[in-house]
Amino acid sequence: MSTSLFTPLTLRGVTLPNRVWMAPMCQYSAPADGPATGTPTDWHVQHYGARAVGGPGLILVEATGVSPEGRITPWDLGIWNDAQAEGHRRLTAFFREQGVVPGVQLAHAGRKASTDKEFLGGRPLPAGERGWEPVAPSAVPFDEGKPVPQALTEDGIRRVVDDFARAARRAVAAGYEVIEVHAAHGYLLHEFLSPVSNDRADAYGGSFGNRARLAVEVADAVRAAVPEDTPVFFRVSATDWIEPDGWTADDTVRLAALLAEHGADLIHVSTGGNLPAARIPSGPGYQVPFAERVRREAGVPTAAVGLITDPEQAAKILANGEADAVALGRELLLDPYWPRRAARTLGVEHPLPLQYERAERRRRS
Repeated sequence: MSTSLFTPLTLRGVTLPNRVWMAPMCQYSAPADGPATGTPTDWHVQHYGARAVGGPGLILVEATGVSPEGRITPWDLGIWNDAQAEGHRRLTAFFREQGVVPGVQLAHAGRKASTDKEFLGGRPLPAGERGWEPVAPSAVPFDEGKPVPQALTEDGIRRVVDDFARAARRAVAAGYEVIEVHAAHGYLLHEFLSPVSNDRADAYGGSFGNRARLAVEVADAVRAAVPEDTPVFFRVSATDWIEPDGWTADDTVRLAALLAEHGADLIHVSTGGNLPAARIPSGPGYQVPFAERVRREAGVPTAAVGLITDPEQAAKILANGEADAVALGRELLLDPYWPRRAARTLGVEHPLPLQYERAERRRRS
């Protein structure tokens, strides 16, 4: 059990050196105006750089907008133009220097777009305060008192698919070796999947197949846009936590198998985010059973995420076959060196950067 976290995992042409990964976590720290809008800054360089030195096998850079209106906030990272893509090279080059595979999460926020920074309250931003009109599958607001989004036309849906494809091409050009599509947490693709946010009567609403159509089209477009040896992940919310009326675990198993048929290589399994009033019974590893079920029933590799905080807990998840990797979020905000600490706790060799080896020698002397 002690070595399972630190064994390689190969997906297509990429070998991830270990199975402790950094989950995407928005920093809301990119420029909101001018030619550098959406471009990584010194904050991103030091933030991600510290975690890269900490030794995860993969860093998935935070939700990165595929279009200006696809951002959660005006301060999100973007990758809808070449200048932004060039800025991302500062991150990917350093990751590779540290032996970490660079990945990025491509996102469209849908009806949850145009808000203030989460740590400043996340209120909706009107047009006069850098805001814009959010779009969604249907004119259904996220919550009472939230803006009513504009329902996307079929032409608008096609533009979204094209935006994901263009963003994926730019991401590969910027040096990213893993592309993750964000279809979780109540953002646009999740909104299309869930019957509580999608009341369309056309080819993108109603039946499971229709509600899953956009996710499948994005999977096809991204797969076609990147090299054959580039892994494509999908992050999903396995349940809206209002079964049977919302998106359910049964739906997720079905979707995972469908996405795998369309070129997805791994499902990153989270939950919730589409309904503010949903009651989520959180606790240590509370989302792991969903990852295990997707892995077992859909036959697709999975990453588990959600209150995984202890090295023995993480190792046990993999040893039990509940997931193929673990993704850490808040725990890596608190402790950038968690992977190295976990290796030491489990008795596994995890070499330090040369610049830090004298500290390890002193510990052992």
